[in-house]
Amino acid sequence: MVKIHHINCGSLQRDPASLKVLCHCLLLEDANGLALVDTGIGVQDILYPLERIGKVTIDQAGFNFDRSDTAVSKLNNLGFREDEVKHCIISHLDPDHIGGLADFPQATIHVSAVELQSFLTGNPRYRPQQLAHQPLLKIYTDFNESWFGLAAQRVVLNFESAVYLVCLPGHTLGHCGIAVQQKDKWLLYVGDAYYLRDELFIADHPVNELAALAAMDNKLRLESLKKLKILVQAYRREIELFGYHDPSEFK
Repeated sequence: MVKIHHINCGSLQRDPASLKVLCHCLLLEDANGLALVDTGIGVQDILYPLERIGKVTIDQAGFNFDRSDTAVSKLNNLGFREDEVKHCIISHLDPDHIGGLADFPQATIHVSAVELQSFLTGNPRYRPQQLAHQPLLKIYTDFNESWFGLAAQRVVLNFESAVYLVCLPGHTLGHCGIAVQQKDKWLLYVGDAYYLRDELFIADHPVNELAALAAMDNKLRLESLKKLKILVQAYRREIELFGYHDPSEFK
């Protein structure tokens, strides 16, 4: 069974009065290698922030640049080397999620075809410099499997535990969750399908306005959020889920 490490790979805070949110990633440890689930803010982002992210995005999102919070640093602290990372499984290609990819140039990037195509259209929310190192891409197009009723596709890893990309579009057009099997349970990382866990339980949560503004398709975002609400109620014993930003979920 894959061993899961929860690692925080960055933080965002727009101003001192706002909530400081995290970049909650996963490190999957398997006998056949390591995989990252999203990569947070990377070393190259810290060295070249304006070129790789841009002042507008940095200011709007409130990027904090701390090398000790990079995935490289977190892996080293756990006793791993960067070159042991064989795969990076990506929920979507926003800059706060993929800044660390360049720190693992040998890794295969697993991403949905819809998300990659959206990235390549030149949408200003994305930063092409973050894929300038031209990594090997494994692109997923079918999503013809069902994971607890959601469209999904198994990620090709050759790991002991099953890992799936799960369609949760809206925040971006190809946004996915990542489901990891753990014995008789599943861990579902939902990316930015919600910002705060309270959105699952509180209708019209105040953060909903920000989430709507950030969504490429807000109708799809709300549909994905509704699906997560159903999962939480129907499969609370089988599925543990968490998002990328909520500090209360980081353990």
